[in-house]
Amino acid sequence: MRKKDKKQENNPALDSFSVNGLAELMPNEASEEIVFGGETDSDNENASDNEMVANTEDISSDEDTQVKRAIEAILMVAESPVKPEILSELLEFSKSRVEKLCVELVEEYIKQNRGFILTKVAGGYRFQSHPDLEEYVSRFALTSSVARLSAAALETLAIVAYRQPISRAQVAEVRGVNADAVMRTLSMRGLITEFPSSSERAVMFGTTPEFLEQLGVGSLDDLPSLPEFIPPIEVAEALEEELRSTARLNSVDTRNAKIEETIEEEMAEEEISPATHSDI
Repeated sequence: MRKKDKKQENNPALDSFSVNGLAELMPNEASEEIVFGGETDSDNENASDNEMVANTEDISSDEDTQVKRAIEAILMVAESPVKPEILSELLEFSKSRVEKLCVELVEEYIKQNRGFILTKVAGGYRFQSHPDLEEYVSRFALTSSVARLSAAALETLAIVAYRQPISRAQVAEVRGVNADAVMRTLSMRGLITEFPSSSERAVMFGTTPEFLEQLGVGSLDDLPSLPEFIPPIEVAEALEEELRSTARLNSVDTRNAKIEETIEEEMAEEEISPATHSDI
């Protein structure tokens, strides 16, 4: 019997069976999952994560909507374009986020085909009427009694806009007439203002953000290019020569007219003088 037991102890097949059976009976801690109602722990964790993400997205969406409403309210009562830095400070959000929400509002209004648009001018945002409705807005504007700039004021404003900083004397030199009164008018309208100058003798002028707002442009770089409106050199020289010839002819005609007027006056005096002596 002892020999038989010893033989069984040394049997490799028996040892292998015992080890495999023991391994099957032992739980695998690394891969064990507790199942409740057909769901595993990993399924519950994934569902919980998805729910948290959904809640976060809902909160973010609601927050963005509220911020957009605040932006609309501020721009509705603003008298001039509001810069993103100011909106960021008022709303207590980053400038980049405010810019992103403003861009989204621009796209939303375009998609909705509203009668107004949100546009960026003079470095800030503002509401303005849709360009397609210019006809109706013009009708309304014509019924108002808003004072318009004269041709002289528009000419002076163009000179300041394209050649700023510029002094009153330089504006007068370009226009050929005194521009003090027109410059005061433009300054009172808030379209031009004094610029700091290193020279103590001349006061320099330039345009204001109000000027950019009235034109609907973001910066001076957006103004039309002057070469588009300047004739070729040949045309300009011919025009200048024609103007000089006209001026010379006008000068000669004026001189001749004065001479003729003087002769007529002298002849009239000679006719009156004999009659006066005969009466005496």
